Amino acid sequence: MTVSTPTLYSFRRCPYAMRARLALYASGANVELREIILRDKPEHMLEISPKGTVPVLQLADGKIIDESFEIMIYALGRQDPDEWLGIEEETTNFLIKRNDNEFKYALDRYKYPDRYPDEDDPNFKDNMFEQGVEILKDLNTRIEKNGALVSNYNTLTDYAIFPFIRQFRNVDQERFAALGLDALSGWLNAHLESDLFQNIMEKHKPWKPEDTPLTFGTNAQAYDPA
Repeated sequence: MTVSTPTLYSFRRCPYAMRARLALYASGANVELREIILRDKPEHMLEISPKGTVPVLQLADGKIIDESFEIMIYALGRQDPDEWLGIEEETTNFLIKRNDNEFKYALDRYKYPDRYPDEDDPNFKDNMFEQGVEILKDLNTRIEKNGALVSNYNTLTDYAIFPFIRQFRNVDQERFAALGLDALSGWLNAHLESDLFQNIMEKHKPWKPEDTPLTFGTNAQAYDPA
């Protein structure tokens, strides 16, 4: 099945969806944005991606990409005006893999300890916080050294990871600030205050099939969606 414009199913606050939107926007892509409610997922989204998680990108030729990092690579592979790709690829792959596994594991349990009733350790939440902090300390050191995670400017790694650091910080901002990770905090704040982040975080009502298509992106003429 072909579609006239690539379609992106997204949930505004999901860090995986954020990283996909960041790359699509930065690449100059124009897509039809469909904001969803996680408890009421559209039938079409579930038809094309039965696992039911966001983001889901349906290309103009009908191809489905439903992994956030793959969406980033796809978008930037077609157009990468700010040169996010090709920088310290081994380090990039290590940091993103660690973020999506060890850090996300700790983040979920720190933010939502009630979802893990089998954990009877009274210090479970604090232990998960500390596991996350060990990774944050390493990121802070890297930023102190480079200015960003793998280079002296923000690349794919930074944009793939900072939405998860934002989520960790937002669980308890005072506790996060007390860590004294000044380089990491400054880096995170710069991302959150950037025009790019503000643009991809605009609020939209949940999509309905009868809605007029909502275009998300910056430069349709410079981007071939096929």
